[in-house]
Amino acid sequence: MIKQRKIELLAPAKNLECGIEAVNHGADAVYIGAPKFGARAAAVNSLEDIAALVEHAHLYNARIYVTVNTILKEEELKETERMIWELYRIGVDALIVQDMGITRLNLPPIPLHGSTQMDNRTPEKVRFLADAGFRQVVLARELSLQEIRGIHEACPDVPLEVFVHGALCVSYSGQCYVSQACFGRSANRGECAQFCRLPFSLVDADGKTIVRNKHLLSLKDLNQSEVLEELLDAGATSLKIEGRLKDVTYVKNVTAAYRRKLDAIFARRKEYARASSGTCRFDFQPQLDKSFSRGFTHYFLQGRGGEITSFDTPKSLGEEMGTLKEQRGGYLTVAGVKPFHNGDGVCFLDEQGHLQGFRINRVDGNKLYPAGEVPRIKPRTRLYRNFDQEFERILTRKSSERKIGVCWELADTSFGFSLTAADEDDNRVTLSFPYPKELARTPQVDNLRNQLGKLGNTPFEIAGYLSEDASGIRLNLSANWFLPASAVADWRRQVIDKLIAARRVTYRRELAVWKPTSHAFPATSLTYLGNVMNGAARSFYREHGLSSIAPAYEAQAVPDAVLMFCKHCLRFSMGWCPTYQKGHSPYREPYYLVGTDGKRFRLSFDCKNCQMKVIAHEEPL
Repeated sequence: MIKQRKIELLAPAKNLECGIEAVNHGADAVYIGAPKFGARAAAVNSLEDIAALVEHAHLYNARIYVTVNTILKEEELKETERMIWELYRIGVDALIVQDMGITRLNLPPIPLHGSTQMDNRTPEKVRFLADAGFRQVVLARELSLQEIRGIHEACPDVPLEVFVHGALCVSYSGQCYVSQACFGRSANRGECAQFCRLPFSLVDADGKTIVRNKHLLSLKDLNQSEVLEELLDAGATSLKIEGRLKDVTYVKNVTAAYRRKLDAIFARRKEYARASSGTCRFDFQPQLDKSFSRGFTHYFLQGRGGEITSFDTPKSLGEEMGTLKEQRGGYLTVAGVKPFHNGDGVCFLDEQGHLQGFRINRVDGNKLYPAGEVPRIKPRTRLYRNFDQEFERILTRKSSERKIGVCWELADTSFGFSLTAADEDDNRVTLSFPYPKELARTPQVDNLRNQLGKLGNTPFEIAGYLSEDASGIRLNLSANWFLPASAVADWRRQVIDKLIAARRVTYRRELAVWKPTSHAFPATSLTYLGNVMNGAARSFYREHGLSSIAPAYEAQAVPDAVLMFCKHCLRFSMGWCPTYQKGHSPYREPYYLVGTDGKRFRLSFDCKNCQMKVIAHEEPL
């Protein structure tokens, strides 16, 4: 028998609606912001909403993870502890955390997952976290397949969570301090100011402008939908979609797209299986390029190579539709293979490389009639659709059903009848009903099957594979008894209610009792990069062998600190990488990023570690 590894599709939720739709569209787990202290301060949720999401998800054996992944001030620890107990009481399955001070609190037996903000990119770090008690570790987005495989081989018992879709931070997560330095808004406190999406000029040491007003730190969006099997084979067990600030149509579309991809893999590769219950049926065709994106990239999964940046715009381009053929009077003629619809949003890059756009009022074949003034567009300019009116209309209504397989057995007894329901997770409910036996004048088989098959408003559907009878409904009757439709319908409702209750009772919630440990941390000291904000975190690191522990940058700014650590490298983007391209720049280093406000940031290139560092620089131009 093949030993199966459960694979988790992990979807984001900014609110209850998004969370419920993530489950309905195939998520095995959902991560959602806590009432406070999550790494997206704009995506917080009440305990009541989280409890409602837990109740919905657990019916399908889907899990709910809550993010408590900011670094915490001393005075916030007790409030965090109280909140964690409340989250545990309402049934939350795990917490995604960054601050090691949380491990020193009086915790309920709730599992902790190591957030990507912990900067998890080596086997040593992952092993340390697992030995400290963390049940799942979220890896850095920058890792290659080879690096993920190496971590899995070194830590085969540790569930590894990897990002597969969505926006990319240009700096290693948890190692970005530029928002705090420039705006007093800490990314590690959930208040990132999106510095990396701003325009910059690239200037050399002699003041020569190399590039002017481009989004030089803005990356394309991650899309690993075509390499999921490779990720599974490398050892990933949880596949994470980014997007706790995204709207519900994004969550529906992207979750459904990855659900379909994974199910197709599972059908071929029996060693992998879904981590929750139920089958999804979608009323639309999921298409990833119809949801917000800046263009797609595999990032560094297959090594350094393809274009990963979105220099022209940090906004969504959407799907490429074709090119402008000609412009006449009040309409545009388009050469393309995809049809536009009335109300679609269209965008393009003008001759200066700036993103422009318009809304379509009317479509006539390949002629587009814009709403309002007709934009001036150069022939052969690429056109993109960043808002598909018809697709969005479909997704604003009910677009998926998730059903759990169930089979029936109706039998007669000495005093009446019994009805049994068994579901795909081996939950089984039998109820007995006293009822007089009366022979029917006509065959009853079809009527009985019809009544038992009416499961439309329930979370269940008939599954023939669960039953000895291919129809999924076994009639174990000694005679052709007459049973009114109303009686069978009433029995069916009662048994279904009991089966739902049984599923809630038998839900297996993982428990984890935190035990103090003292194994060595894989470093001898911590700089500001350790993000230590409170005494509890300092105590944790001291217990694990560190004596030199610097405070977090948010607590004590560091002069000339590296504010961003980037795998993205402008040397490489310009073709000047001495390692991969054997390139040579005509400009003198150091280079500087200069913002539209005049602020300058020196760039440093660490070729040994293949990193570009962004450093604050105060000298005037």
